[in-house]
Amino acid sequence: MTSLQNRFNPQALAAGLVPQSREHWINVLLVVGLVGAAMLAHFLGERFYVNLASRIAIIAMAAVGLNLALGFGGMVSFGHAAFFGLGGYVAGISAYHAFNMTPVLGIGFMPEGSTQMLSIWLVTLLVSGLLGLVIGKISLGTSGVYFIMITLAFAQMMYYFANSWPAYGGEDGLPIYLRNELPLVDTNHNLTFFFIAAILLLISLWLSQRLMGSRFGAALTMAHLNPVRLATAGIDPRPVKLMAFVISAMIAGLAGALYADLNRFVGTNMLSWHFSGELIVIVILGGVGRLYGPLAGAILFVLMETWLGGVTQYWQFWLGLVLLGVVLFARGGLMGFLAGRSKDV
Repeated sequence: MTSLQNRFNPQALAAGLVPQSREHWINVLLVVGLVGAAMLAHFLGERFYVNLASRIAIIAMAAVGLNLALGFGGMVSFGHAAFFGLGGYVAGISAYHAFNMTPVLGIGFMPEGSTQMLSIWLVTLLVSGLLGLVIGKISLGTSGVYFIMITLAFAQMMYYFANSWPAYGGEDGLPIYLRNELPLVDTNHNLTFFFIAAILLLISLWLSQRLMGSRFGAALTMAHLNPVRLATAGIDPRPVKLMAFVISAMIAGLAGALYADLNRFVGTNMLSWHFSGELIVIVILGGVGRLYGPLAGAILFVLMETWLGGVTQYWQFWLGLVLLGVVLFARGGLMGFLAGRSKDV
């Protein structure tokens, strides 16, 4: 009887208590395919494609963060570029001050910057979480289109602030002259950096799976589907959704720090509402609320941008057609089309 209940229990599915489904093997194929493509490109001497695989992994990680808020929590955030860009600027500003041996933000009692990724990641998680707490606390006082517009407004405020901040490049951006460091690892090696990004992506996916397989995940699902019923059970939906939003912001911020190191540059485009829109498109393409949907969506989006963008400057037109087809005929996204309607989470 227990196994029968688990089969129709999303939390049991997420916790791995049911037999492996078709979607599980598609998830494995996506990860193995991305890693295999990066390794093959490295052995063929194609550094561009190794970096392209790193870009896919990092953007997929940012989309994993958004999927936690949007797919599982029902919070349509149009401002996740704020957290992504903030992570990038943490990495860039830290490297800038470490290179110049000056205190961070020019404040005397502040420490000099650091080129250590572990320190940068820790600071990124803290400041992204704090910003997510502030934005989430204010935004969750609204719903629907008002929630969307408030998250967008916060992201645009940060975009224009960075754009008018000449100390850190303003609209010209901030270069990172040397890629930040990780103990015992050569981060300047392209394949090594890919594995760093891929491992962090897998950790973010594992964290999402564990969260959605826990009581917190059950409460978040109910806060999305029927908040009134959750409240009558004695659980306030807003703190649950706020916690999911904060964790989502932290994952997106960490992805931004990696993205800045990948490009050795951080610019205001990382804070632009265009990037927030791209993340939403990626989640929809892969499958809203699908655990590995962000990875599938990121692969499809980046490959279309790269290959079609090399053929025509109007590649967004074809992306729009694909997105329209997904919305009309494959409501579960690419993962739903390949694996069917049932979800692993």
